[in-house]
Amino acid sequence: MTQTSNDSRKAEDANNRLHDLQEAVKAAQPGHDAAAFLAAIIESSDDAIISKSLSGIITTWNKGAERVFGYLAEEVVGKPITILIPEDRLDEEPAILAKIHAGQRVDHFETIRRRKDGSPIDISLTISPIRDASGKIIGASKIARDISDRKRAAEHQDLLLREMHHRVKNLFAITGSLITFAARNTQTSEELAGSMKDRLMALSRAHEMTLPSFTGDDAFREKSATLFQLLSSILAPYEGKEGDRWRLHGEDVHVTADKVTNLALLFHEFATNAAKYGCLSVPEGRLEVTATRRGEILELVWSERGGRVSRRVEDQQPGFGTRLERTILQGLNGNLTREWQPSGLSIRLNIPLQSVGKPGNR
Repeated sequence: MTQTSNDSRKAEDANNRLHDLQEAVKAAQPGHDAAAFLAAIIESSDDAIISKSLSGIITTWNKGAERVFGYLAEEVVGKPITILIPEDRLDEEPAILAKIHAGQRVDHFETIRRRKDGSPIDISLTISPIRDASGKIIGASKIARDISDRKRAAEHQDLLLREMHHRVKNLFAITGSLITFAARNTQTSEELAGSMKDRLMALSRAHEMTLPSFTGDDAFREKSATLFQLLSSILAPYEGKEGDRWRLHGEDVHVTADKVTNLALLFHEFATNAAKYGCLSVPEGRLEVTATRRGEILELVWSERGGRVSRRVEDQQPGFGTRLERTILQGLNGNLTREWQPSGLSIRLNIPLQSVGKPGNR
């Protein structure tokens, strides 16, 4: 449902309540019973307003209670309030009645109750003693507000914050490992700084795709990302003026947030090497990337056409990038083969789909 339709529904509900109150005000004019005025206010409330005896028997039940709990008044008046209480929370009612007998209020007590269809509902309860003209306590009034949406939003937000905390910790751990790894394999501070900057920027672009929004209808909902979106993000800096330096083909698959880091680092290594030595190092170079799902395996073929050298330097003397690549492949449970063809380098990568996410459509 869109925000506009939500607003329209809320406006309509507000108008209906205003109409009910206006009618109640008319009823409360001189010559009319004030009790009718109060009853009209209660009936127009969105909250469930219920009264019960000191023994816990329901005595009144408003329209709000019908909407919240699903019972009509004639179905519940005269029955114990415990029909609304789940079995594992029945001990709450004696404690509530004890406070009412003592003349105490129960303010904003959050708990779970049960609808007519048996489904649970999160509610906030406010319970007050009802006194007669002499001040004697004769029952209790209960106002129950449905807080299911608020509870779900709070739980979703808590889950998201814990996920974000987990991601941040992981990224710091990865950054520390990259620095340590690079420090052993670079000769100068400038080389180390350049290497780290490029890789961290690649990670930043990749993770930005899956970060949820904090506003609007999609607030706290993790964004969907796909393999081709991730590859496009990594390859975007190498786009040519005509937009045809690289192309993606085949079957796209969804990439879950926890798989982004390893894949982003691996594709960054491919792209960096292509920019140094291969098809992305010369204006006429072209790159074709094809993804094919074979059962539970994703096969990705990285085909370069053109380049400055026919065989990579790291094949003769493994460097930081090559060692990092091997570590990432271990984490992905994948295998990789390189073939230097007359037209350029071809990389064939096979990884389990579970190391990427779940299959999806473009």
